[in-house]
Amino acid sequence: QVQLVESGGGLVQAGGSLRLSCARSGSTASSGAMGWFRQAPGKDREFVATISWSSGSTAYADSVKGRFTISRDNAKNTVYLQMNSLKPEDTAVYYCAATPYYGSKTYYPNNYPYWGQGTQVTVSS
Repeated sequence: QVQLVESGGGLVQAGGSLRLSCARSGSTASSGAMGWFRQAPGKDREFVATISWSSGSTAYADSVKGRFTISRDNAKNTVYLQMNSLKPEDTAVYYCAATPYYGSKTYYPNNYPYWGQGTQVTVSS
């Protein structure tokens, strides 16, 4: 059974940076992809970024493009989300998730069977 554990959330001022980590256990497969999603109070869970385990190809939501960077360390079985130039509207619970799919299917939370517990990111103005 795949398990995902996020870490690295916290409180930061606008313009600051945070790095989230997502450690995967129960699988060392280099197939499929990992995604980061976020959910603010009263809103739907939304796609943030995704990365393929094998090729390292990435994709981002327009709202974070140029500010966030997703990366992976296959040896450590860990995925990261570097978040720079944070804005108050980035405040949310951030979740990492694992999917067997590639490409545009990785933009949709319903295509992810495995999820972490989430980590809170709060950006103050």
